[in-house]
Amino acid sequence: MITLHHLDQSRSFRILWLLEEIKQPYQLQRYYRDLTTHLAPESLKSIHSLGKSPIIELDGKVIAESGAMVELLIQKFAPHLAPNIKDAAYADYLQWIHFSESSAMVPYLLKIFNSIESQHGTKLVFLENYAQVEFDKVFSFLNDYLENKKYFVANRLTGADFMMGFALNSLIYKLNQAENYPHIKSYVDGLTMLASWRNAIEIENSLNLK
Repeated sequence: MITLHHLDQSRSFRILWLLEEIKQPYQLQRYYRDLTTHLAPESLKSIHSLGKSPIIELDGKVIAESGAMVELLIQKFAPHLAPNIKDAAYADYLQWIHFSESSAMVPYLLKIFNSIESQHGTKLVFLENYAQVEFDKVFSFLNDYLENKKYFVANRLTGADFMMGFALNSLIYKLNQAENYPHIKSYVDGLTMLASWRNAIEIENSLNLK
């Protein structure tokens, strides 16, 4: 049995969505953010010392990196969600899986953190300019790449979409960037029509009501 330690409003949505897609039985352990700090609760540290989510327990192992989770779950339970390792598309698949937490997430988070600091009166000089340059560069590149594309790799749903989809959905609907990146918006809106995405959203919303 797979156990997902799931924090509301977090990157754990990727794994929840993937588990709904592969239809593999799993147990969901719910965690909620601290109402004051908005950080993960201390109780997550009893599962992994970093105290972050997502975390899965699989085959006696505790795994705390979402990219590794996506790769392992697909290899074990849903190989159809990855190109064959001998296919040319496999290199693209790996690139996009890791792009999400490296190239894409850094400017996304800097944009959010800089906004919070500015609202509290912090004067930003180098960091604000650097973050904006990286933000524009990364997401303009992605917007161009996704023109007329429904999925990231091989014209079909793969693990790359589970990693990238969360970040890009947040870009469009949390940072309100739809007007600036129309091809990303089209891509995200396509994902939200998938039954597995809708199931994961329903589960997430039901958890937040408790």
